[in-house]
Amino acid sequence: MALTSHQEQQLQILLEKQAIQELIHAYCNAADRRDQDKMRSLYHPDAIDDHGGFFQGLAMEFIDRLPDIQAPMEILHHNVTTVNIKLDGDYAEGEVYVLAFHKVKTDGEPFDLLIGGRYFDKYEKRDGVWKFSHRAVVADWVNVHNPSIVDLNSPIVEGSRLGKAGTDDPSYEFFSLLRRGQR
Repeated sequence: MALTSHQEQQLQILLEKQAIQELIHAYCNAADRRDQDKMRSLYHPDAIDDHGGFFQGLAMEFIDRLPDIQAPMEILHHNVTTVNIKLDGDYAEGEVYVLAFHKVKTDGEPFDLLIGGRYFDKYEKRDGVWKFSHRAVVADWVNVHNPSIVDLNSPIVEGSRLGKAGTDDPSYEFFSLLRRGQR
């Protein structure tokens, strides 16, 4: 059975949106694993990133500063929920809801920061690949626990793999296809 032209068009839209969804998820993984090579591959060279008080400017400069921005973060955990994407040829826009958990070390006790927010994204498909051309972060609500309530020494997780920032994360030993630095 051959597809109608309408079905082919709908299938193409679905494929384009899936590619953008994979880009969005790759961003979360790159941020949480502190994989700057992977993060760089997600943005066009002239892309803009607006992370409010942390940074506003060229995304590549933001990525250069990420090690310092992320240094006090003992845990980063980005979770994407609702994703709304609209396509117009090789340009698209997305409003992406995110829950971003941070355990932040300080000179005293660490504290937890849970942000409910959204990414306002602009994407462009260049040379057949969707990447961010502009990302702006919006905070809708914030929940702070000071001191932190995270307890990775609890007996309930004893013997479990524990996530870590960078190359010490157990995912790098476990996976052969999901590699560091790759989309």
